[in-house]
Amino acid sequence: MSSVADPSSIVPGLLIDNVWSVGTGSEQMSVIAPYGTQRVATLLESSEADVDAAIASAHKAYEGARLAPYDRYRILRRAAELIEERHEELSRSITAESGKPIRDSRAEVSRAVLAFELCAEEAKRIGGEYVPVAATPGSENRHAFTLRRPAGVVCAITPFNGPVNQLSHKIPTAIAAGCTVVLKPAELTPLSAIALAQILLDAGLPPGWLTMVQGRGETVGQQLLEDPRFALYTFTGSSPVGLHIRRTIGLRKALLELGNNSANIVHADADLELAARQLAKSMSVYSGQVCISAQRILVHDAVFDEFAQLLKETVERLRVGDPWDESTDVGPMISLEAAERAERWIREAVEGGGELLCGGERSGSFLSPALIANPPADSDLLCREAFAPVAALVRYSGLEQAINVANSTEYGLQAGIFTSDIDVAMAAAERLEVGGVIVNDASNYRVDSMPYGGVKNSGVGREGVRYAVEEMTEPRLVVLNTRHPRS
Repeated sequence: MSSVADPSSIVPGLLIDNVWSVGTGSEQMSVIAPYGTQRVATLLESSEADVDAAIASAHKAYEGARLAPYDRYRILRRAAELIEERHEELSRSITAESGKPIRDSRAEVSRAVLAFELCAEEAKRIGGEYVPVAATPGSENRHAFTLRRPAGVVCAITPFNGPVNQLSHKIPTAIAAGCTVVLKPAELTPLSAIALAQILLDAGLPPGWLTMVQGRGETVGQQLLEDPRFALYTFTGSSPVGLHIRRTIGLRKALLELGNNSANIVHADADLELAARQLAKSMSVYSGQVCISAQRILVHDAVFDEFAQLLKETVERLRVGDPWDESTDVGPMISLEAAERAERWIREAVEGGGELLCGGERSGSFLSPALIANPPADSDLLCREAFAPVAALVRYSGLEQAINVANSTEYGLQAGIFTSDIDVAMAAAERLEVGGVIVNDASNYRVDSMPYGGVKNSGVGREGVRYAVEEMTEPRLVVLNTRHPRS
């Protein structure tokens, strides 16, 4: 937060009835570039009146004329085309405000194009099912079927680490389902959200179908949680915040994608070069600030030393530096505080008996990717979410032990296993307590057509376009008590 910007330079970040304004708030929010630390933009935090007006606009639009499925398809399809046309603009916005390497930002925007295309198609596919109630004695003359109806007004709260990707799993899915949306993007990365919202307006989205507010979770976010006009909340972020959301909203629906510390098993029969290549990328992409990045790497005794050396060499080849450089693999972390916290976790793991194999050097908000072999079992690195370019290597002697270690945390989003044995792969698939098991690829594998979500403290519900659209609709049962015609 800041109070020193020139008022004339404040970026309009409040969207109500398809009109942008700076809002009526008094607190200024500075968007600071992680690389270079210069101020990228200044916005106003939305006031209570601004938030109420945004919700009222979305509620009025939902209660008014509905968008037909084909109209929803047409708007989302056009939005996908506009994202492609503005590809470089969006990519540069992501890098400027988040520090993500430009190569990865471009990949994020390309993925958004595909996600919007999938959402457009799903808008035309929403349907119910026939329910055979006539098979119940006494109901022989009855017919039943379900309709899928929009859940209502959706509140979408997104994090900093995928400012376009996260929106692509919340906004177009809600629109495809027939819901209106109030969006609060992360205060650290609001600019690409504003650009994406403008694309939807340019694609023909009617007033009220998407409104946007700006601000912190403890102020604007809390007001959103306490407003009874929302039918569903979709949120990506930490487990403690997810628990707070659940406690606050009561029985209303929630789609929560929360924390994780992904386990990746490298079995004795694994392709070690493949595993090293995939896991080095997984642990370091966007400086490890991805909830399914490889954090715990469990390696069989028989290949531990060989694999550790191979992974170390692969990680050391990663290029850390300027995110605007096309050859950069690892840019800065989102803030100095985040990098200092990760550095402290590495130091504590080593002081507790772990062996630092490589990396861990910090320069400002840059942290070189670090590997720590066999840190203490109770270390933060093994028990909590690092959200940093750091991974722990842990020995195991049998698959049973590896699965037990993988399941030993409060999280359960996705896990990976590298093996040449289908029996090993299926045993892991059946017994790992996660939402997704990725075989011969790292835990961070994800495409937008697959169901994505976790168990335990990693969340509830599933994203992935078709699955999110289903979450954002409600089945309504219709039963017809028919009679034989008289003529």
